[in-house]
Amino acid sequence: MLYLVGLGLGDAADITVKGLEAVRGSSRVYLEAYTSILTVGKQALEEYYGRELILADRDLVEQGADEILKDADVTDVAFLVVGDPFGATTHSDLVLRAVNAGIPYRVIHNASIMNAVGCCGLQLYNFGETVSIVFWTETWRPESFYDKIKKNRAAGMHTLCLLDIKVKEQSIENLMRGNKIYEPPRFMTVNQAADQLLEIIQRRREEGEELGLTEETVCVGVARLGASDQMIKTGTLKQLASCDLGAPLHSLIITSQLHPLEVDMLRLTAEPNALEHLRITDSSTYTS
Repeated sequence: MLYLVGLGLGDAADITVKGLEAVRGSSRVYLEAYTSILTVGKQALEEYYGRELILADRDLVEQGADEILKDADVTDVAFLVVGDPFGATTHSDLVLRAVNAGIPYRVIHNASIMNAVGCCGLQLYNFGETVSIVFWTETWRPESFYDKIKKNRAAGMHTLCLLDIKVKEQSIENLMRGNKIYEPPRFMTVNQAADQLLEIIQRRREEGEELGLTEETVCVGVARLGASDQMIKTGTLKQLASCDLGAPLHSLIITSQLHPLEVDMLRLTAEPNALEHLRITDSSTYTS
């Protein structure tokens, strides 16, 4: 049996009882180590679970899945994922490989950023398509995430922006030379994401395009959701560009049409004057 076990968002204790039973009963336990991170390291998880963990990087999961699935038809193998197992499409591929190999599988769910983000005060059913904001480079500056945010806001929907994670990445030079030398891990912050959006807004304004959001659009920055030191800050996009939310992981929410209850909740974490530009569009809707 292949067990896909969600670990939740905080620390080692966030695993479910059912998930912990699967871990302790498996012959091998893999820890997926590239789509997200917990606030504690591998050693803390091993001590809590009472099991040795095998780190599974992107190469192993996407190119060496046969190694993970080896003998899973006759013994139990656990694959641990921060958040919920299906928070990344990579894990759907692992399930399909298991099914094609005749290996049964079981999913043990847990909290993920996709539902925990509701703690900021925005109602989950008012969210549109989730987007990813990636680190720009000197030669690669995609803007597709902005267009999706604009589309969501036009439909009155908030946007959850998942921010880039660079783990075990190689420089172009080392990649071309075949050197197994990796760059230090990098985790995009809310202010970095806000800076990139502000650049896009300025450029498109200069081109005369109708904007999907502005510097005064109300946004929410969240960091380390599920941990004891989680942080939530509500501000304009411009304000969040100068906010420090501390250690990773960060996510950014771009608001659209707001219910009065959502506005009241946002006030709990709002920076000074963050909500002063809200406009009332009807008796029960605000927007920025």
